[in-house]
Amino acid sequence: MPNTNTPPTRVDESYEPPLDPAEASRIYFLPNLMTAGNLFCGFVAVIMCIQAHYAMRGSDVITTEASALYTRAVWLIFGAMAFDALDGRLARMGGKESLFGAEFDSLADIVSFGLAPALMVFFLILSPTQGYPHFREIGWLLGFIYLLCAAIRLARFNVITHPLLQKPGVPVNKDFLGLPVPVAAGTVAALVLFLLNLAAHERELQRWALILPILMLLIAFLMVSTVRYPSGKQIDFQTKTKLTTLILYVVAAAAAVTYKEIGMLICCLAYIFYGLVRHFRQNRSVG
Repeated sequence: MPNTNTPPTRVDESYEPPLDPAEASRIYFLPNLMTAGNLFCGFVAVIMCIQAHYAMRGSDVITTEASALYTRAVWLIFGAMAFDALDGRLARMGGKESLFGAEFDSLADIVSFGLAPALMVFFLILSPTQGYPHFREIGWLLGFIYLLCAAIRLARFNVITHPLLQKPGVPVNKDFLGLPVPVAAGTVAALVLFLLNLAAHERELQRWALILPILMLLIAFLMVSTVRYPSGKQIDFQTKTKLTTLILYVVAAAAAVTYKEIGMLICCLAYIFYGLVRHFRQNRSVG
């Protein structure tokens, strides 16, 4: 028989929570509007991927309609990245950061940068009707691994940046721990855009399509790794830089705009491998 004589729990009326629930759940208009824009872009990108899959109609050749829909989905993911950069920037500039905003941002990110890229690659390369026969049975698993790592990366970020875990007066490392999810999605989207513009039909695409599953697994590993990547959160109107660094950033931005298909892919890959090279260099110097 269960013990029914358990004394009632005493409530400490003097306890004050370290965070005010009303303040933590406050919804600030502009930052959360940007997050809603991020979520909208991700949702529409998912719809575009599904429509592109049906536009194939079981054909072995990527139709013009399907290619156009996949291209729109890619640009929607880039749009989500822009909204994601703006929401945090507006919150920090206005001093309007809240726990609600952080959680809302992660929920939007899992759609725009987790589900949308995973569906895009699955339908375009790994689905049962297209792609290499080797991937037909495990295509869904590769997509899920990417989605799972993106979710874990976002959950870990929310935990390690929680205000209750920050020690007052102790400087915080501004670098990202693991590859940021928006950069991971942007790399996948940039590669899809490059392949769509490179290949006129499915057979040409298949010669290059093997890159996507391999890159997705590398990105998934990097998202949950301990490799640190530079963050631009500390950059504001007061930030100073060298002239050569400024010129380098301007040239990179100009190249990405001018050569959209290859420029964006090169920028994303350069960021990924910069973090890897720096990580191995630091470990070698410590060792």
